[in-house]
Amino acid sequence: MIRAARAWASCLLLAALLVPASALAAGEPDTVDVGVLSAPAREAADSSAADSLTHSAASDRVPVARDYLAEMRANFTPENRAYSNLKVAIRFLEPVYALLVGLLVLFSGFSADLRNIAHAMGRRRWVQVLVFLTLYTLVVFVATFPIAWYDGFVLEHRFGLSQQSFGGWLGDQGKELMVSLFFLGVVPVLWLIYTLIARSRRWWWLWVGLIALPLIVGGALIEPLVVDPLFNKFTPLEDHRLEARILDLAARAGIPGRNVYQVNKSEQTNKYNAYVNGFGVSQRIVLWDTTLRGMNEDEILFVMGHEMGHYVLRHVWKGIAFSWIGSLLMLWITALIAERLMARFGERWGFERLDDVASLPLLSLLVSLLAFLAQPAVNGMSRQVESEADVYGLEITRDNDAAARAFLKLGSQNKSNPEPSPFVRWMLYSHPSLSERVKLAISYRPWEHGEPNRFYRPRSTQESPEAPP
Repeated sequence: MIRAARAWASCLLLAALLVPASALAAGEPDTVDVGVLSAPAREAADSSAADSLTHSAASDRVPVARDYLAEMRANFTPENRAYSNLKVAIRFLEPVYALLVGLLVLFSGFSADLRNIAHAMGRRRWVQVLVFLTLYTLVVFVATFPIAWYDGFVLEHRFGLSQQSFGGWLGDQGKELMVSLFFLGVVPVLWLIYTLIARSRRWWWLWVGLIALPLIVGGALIEPLVVDPLFNKFTPLEDHRLEARILDLAARAGIPGRNVYQVNKSEQTNKYNAYVNGFGVSQRIVLWDTTLRGMNEDEILFVMGHEMGHYVLRHVWKGIAFSWIGSLLMLWITALIAERLMARFGERWGFERLDDVASLPLLSLLVSLLAFLAQPAVNGMSRQVESEADVYGLEITRDNDAAARAFLKLGSQNKSNPEPSPFVRWMLYSHPSLSERVKLAISYRPWEHGEPNRFYRPRSTQESPEAPP
């Protein structure tokens, strides 16, 4: 998945702060940038493009006569359709199931019981919050495990998208659980939130919103350095020639030279991806090892051009700003609704004040519900920035053929519907549909008509928008 998209898809300070990792996940079926064809299909698709690995300018190549849209539709096999339909169904089932779990915890009085256990473990608020968070997270993890297992393990193995052992998959789930508990509980983020609620019942949402910005920025900074290495091994790119070409592309894009890494994602998935994430000392360019084995060099360069577009167009920072504003709005609405619900059901739930740690399931439920309802708007913004990055990748590489081939691989490997219904696209798709991206790849050539680029600006006087790079 694209790291810049995370900022857009996480209009969620509280969804990141209050919702356990195994709670509501309103994911989308197309979060990976590029996919991989089966071996026979890949050989057929790439046989006519073997000469594209030369150093010649993309605009000087003779285009290969291929009907990309026809190939795209042919690649959407009955097997791919079955996978796509199941994933879409799960995306709608998850929030409903999570809502039912949250309501059960509240109306059964179980949340109050967990609060009593937490209070018995210590008198300090930090201890009480940490104990409650741990217990509640484990409860939600167990309750939602069947869906998570079917979605993340069974389907991926059934459709040949993963060979990871069950033990390895479960270990990753456990790591996610521990990361959530550490950054929310051990690091006293949740304690700070409840302290602010206790001291300002009317304006707590504003104070929490104000601390959201440094938390979001800090998370973006430390994720590549602290979190990502917990799940995979990152090593310097072994292909030094490819590294030089990527760094050259980055220099043309005006991105400071950083190390290029490869990561052993093949341990978890057969999909592949590439991304630029972090900033400052944590900024890095990362290629999945599956990408290196499955994609042509020109396709990789286009994908990297797309990812660099996110950086140059400041999508990460725009996403952070969007997330922060959205967090403020969600916090305000959550505060209003929570007070009214406690006035009506608080006695039955076993708590009547929002600063009672037993209110955590209520806050989680409300934030999850609001995040799901906001998903069409968030995904709409995400589709816009992804489209801009596609345009940037085309402008800096001028390799329409490589872009179209990369998108064909995306659709085949992700097994997502290339032409989804308007409702499914509006509700779930964080990226443009595959048909939209392929059409853009084969039609966007402003340089052929002497027209200026939309986004890419040369970084040196030796290069101009009107001439091949």
